[in-house]
Amino acid sequence: MFSMKKYIPNQHGAWAMLVLPFLFGVAASRGQLIHIPLFVCWLLIYLFSFPLLQGVKTRRFKRYAQPLKLYGILLLPLIIYLVAAEPVLLWFVLPLVPLFAVNLYYARTKNERALLNDISAIVAFCLIIYPVFYVGQGGSWQTVTELFVLAVLYFTGTALYVKTVIRERNNIRFYYGSVLYHLLVAAAGLFLFPSLLVPLLILLLRAAILPKTGITAKRTGIIEIGFSVMLYVSVLVLYF
Repeated sequence: MFSMKKYIPNQHGAWAMLVLPFLFGVAASRGQLIHIPLFVCWLLIYLFSFPLLQGVKTRRFKRYAQPLKLYGILLLPLIIYLVAAEPVLLWFVLPLVPLFAVNLYYARTKNERALLNDISAIVAFCLIIYPVFYVGQGGSWQTVTELFVLAVLYFTGTALYVKTVIRERNNIRFYYGSVLYHLLVAAAGLFLFPSLLVPLLILLLRAAILPKTGITAKRTGIIEIGFSVMLYVSVLVLYF
């Protein structure tokens, strides 16, 4: 029986992690035609990884054979094209391997909600900024690294904040830990991203206030899209 649940990931927050670092990479370089197949490839890698991790978690690979086959067939020609056009892209894959191994481990142990698993996935998603920057012929590796750090800090804070709304909503220590993390990021922003202090303070207020409102998980996901757009626009307008 056909089921979209086997094809489309149900991790709504991951879509922002898929797109925002990619856009940061484009912003730090120059838009090129190769960015289009690179993004499609990146999207398919994410879609392929979802049934793979589900298969590892459930030990029922037959159930996920069709999406694995579909995304694998779509991925292969794109990978061949991109590697032929830019062989250096292979080097950017290397740091993703141990990070994905962490995700495989937590899927195997059925503990995907572990914070370390979240952070591993966040770093992996954010690393896409470097190949995007490279093929876009960007000029400043310092700038792209600063944006990489910003993305990792933002999504780590988002992971903490979302947990205070859903799984850890009654854990006051976790709530204070989330607020403290955002406070430290805002303080570090004075030195690392002084032009982005206002959006960082808004994210601090988000972490401090919204969990107290009884906001639902669905609304949290919808609103988070707005915060991602806010950060992206802030980078375009205030950072460069």
